[in-house]
Amino acid sequence: MSAEALQVSTAAQSQPVTPPAPTRNQMAARKAAEDFESVFINEFLGTMFDGISTDGPFGGGPGEGMFRSLMLDQYAKQLAHQGGFGLADAVTRELTLMQAEHS
Repeated sequence: MSAEALQVSTAAQSQPVTPPAPTRNQMAARKAAEDFESVFINEFLGTMFDGISTDGPFGGGPGEGMFRSLMLDQYAKQLAHQGGFGLADAVTRELTLMQAEHS
């Protein structure tokens, strides 16, 4: 590691870690929580669909394999928006509590 890179690294490590600025907007907290749940559901669905092949007489072939991630992303967003696993509710509640503690 060069001396300059070492100085930058040391300077970055010596800075205090600041918590994210609280938002008083409940809708923004809910949106962030739903986005988080959507990513979680997307990973869950991706694992579930990994073993399904795209071959066969009615399969989509290579195109289906390429666009599957986009389909799963939309499925995850819809599931999260319609209630999902209930994770967004818990995350929203915790975000609100954390913001109340820091204000």
